[in-house]
Amino acid sequence: MALRTISAKSAAALDQELMSTGGFSIDQLMELAGLSVSQALFRLQPLSKGKRILVACGPGNNGGDGLVAARHLYYYGYQPTVYYPKQSKSELYQRLKKQLEDLQVPFTEDFTSALQNTDHIIDAIFGFSFSGEVREPFPKVIEALASTKIPVLAVDAPSSWDIEDGPREDGPGKGFMPPALISLTAPKPLVKCFKGTHFIGGRFLSPSVAEKYGLDIPKYEGLDQVVEVPVENGKL
Repeated sequence: MALRTISAKSAAALDQELMSTGGFSIDQLMELAGLSVSQALFRLQPLSKGKRILVACGPGNNGGDGLVAARHLYYYGYQPTVYYPKQSKSELYQRLKKQLEDLQVPFTEDFTSALQNTDHIIDAIFGFSFSGEVREPFPKVIEALASTKIPVLAVDAPSSWDIEDGPREDGPGKGFMPPALISLTAPKPLVKCFKGTHFIGGRFLSPSVAEKYGLDIPKYEGLDQVVEVPVENGKL
């Protein structure tokens, strides 16, 4: 099924519309996005293949999605560890962190060591709003993601990728092609360069909003919050 993509500018406008005339709160959207991420991880990494999940979270909404996903994964029976070096001071993010702390989900400041003790990684560092240079402490983290043999699930965009043009030709993201990607709400233009397993998640678009933004609502089955979309030769 071919799906139309949405630009970063339109994705930001869509989020704002969902939180104004759409009646959603940012908490709801982040909860649904994180739930989708957790379900994609469950499909990629059944509990029988290993329970240790390293969730790398950035300072923005992408990181918030990662925090939510870590909570759901804990309840599924996984053993998540969270790397969250640039923590937001907003009430929402502090609440998400507190929920994990109450479950005794460990937070680590040593990404390199955590990488040696995990079975799967969630890259929730940078999402569709990322632009510019990768700043500390993330360059070495993204270099590690690019070189590791441990499977990585990227959330909305492989961190450091240009949202329109895809992977960087130089810098810490050079050569970073995670084996799996979950696009939230709708694919971003960078998917034309992606070659792995691709999911769509975020089951909250109304038909009228999808039509307004020129998007396709994939066929979600039953309770599923994600749909796998075949990728052939790097194109949807």
